[in-house]
Amino acid sequence: MTNLTGSARAQFVQGMFTRIARRYDFMNRLMTGGQDVRWRKEVIRLAQLKPSASLLDLGAGTGDLAREVLKRNPQSRVIAADFTLEMMRVGRKPNAPPYSAADALNLPFKDSTFDAVISGFLMRNVTDENRSLKEQYRALKSGGRIVVLDTTRPKKNIVSPFIWFHMHVIIPTLGKLITGTGEAYQYLPDSTEGFLSAEELAARMGAAGFKNVHFKRLMFGTIAIHWAER
Repeated sequence: MTNLTGSARAQFVQGMFTRIARRYDFMNRLMTGGQDVRWRKEVIRLAQLKPSASLLDLGAGTGDLAREVLKRNPQSRVIAADFTLEMMRVGRKPNAPPYSAADALNLPFKDSTFDAVISGFLMRNVTDENRSLKEQYRALKSGGRIVVLDTTRPKKNIVSPFIWFHMHVIIPTLGKLITGTGEAYQYLPDSTEGFLSAEELAARMGAAGFKNVHFKRLMFGTIAIHWAER
């Protein structure tokens, strides 16, 4: 799964999210003990939105982040973008923002469109992190902010065996029981371990042109939030 590249990996990821879309939010709550809700609120806080800000929730999935933005900033102009149709269908609720079908490597938006671009668990799944970051940079206004929430490789420490067991045994088992497909939730730990470290992602953001790049780790170092400015 994680050894796939290019269009083959993109098709795999799209198919995987199509299969788990209806149970995606429930599994996120379960896997994180509900902490993902708090992380998303922190993403919005770090975006530092003004009342009428324009915001892109990239890789929005079922729209959790975008809906929380509108709840906290009702005057914001929010677009939720994703490339998996079924995730967008699940997210089409009465309080949902407008959705846009979008590839994170080729955003269908003009230069300098948004005051903020945020994402939750997107970057680990793109086939070209550098290109995606450059596209997000392009779509941001000068002074705009990017905030990235994703898994990250945890550093080795005394709890590493417990983290490994949770990621490689507990999560796939729960995933199979609840969604009917263990493959998707085996992809989660595999893609996390194959993804950039928090330091490496910060360096890539700097190379894409972002300034004032910061990050912090959460949940025993398995989650990171990065934020920066154009």
